Amino acid sequence: MSTIFGKIVSGEIPAHKIAENEEFLAFLDAFPCREGHTLVIPKKETDYLFDLDDEAYGKLFAFAKTLEPAIKKAVPCTKVGLAVVGLEVPHVHVHLIPMDHISDMDFTSKLKVSQEELAATAERIRSSL
Repeated sequence: MSTIFGKIVSGEIPAHKIAENEEFLAFLDAFPCREGHTLVIPKKETDYLFDLDDEAYGKLFAFAKTLEPAIKKAVPCTKVGLAVVGLEVPHVHVHLIPMDHISDMDFTSKLKVSQEELAATAERIRSSL
C-alpha cells in the first residue's frame, strides 16, 4: 500500500514541491513546525532510514544539503536543523527546519498555515535554489 508520501510522488496528492530529481523529492511539510519546514524523501518507498542501502543513504543527505542555502535565504534563520524521526509516516523522510532556537524543532507545536502561505514560501525557496 502506498503511503501519503508515495501518493505525493505519484501525483495523486498535491504538495508544495521545492526540488526533485529521479531519486528524491523535497516539499514543504503541510503541518510545519516553522515556516520553510521541508521534507526530503526518496521516491522509492522505504519505511526505515537504516534500511536504505549505503548509496541511497548518502545521496539522500547530499540532496538535502543542496537545499539548505535556499531555505536559509528564503526564511532567514540562524541554522537549518535536520531531524529524522520516522514515526509519523512509514516512508523515510528528513526534516529540514529553519531555526533560531532549539524550540523551533518542537514537533508537538505546529503552525497553522494556509495553502497560499505554503505556496508563497515554496516559491521563495525555489527561487533561491
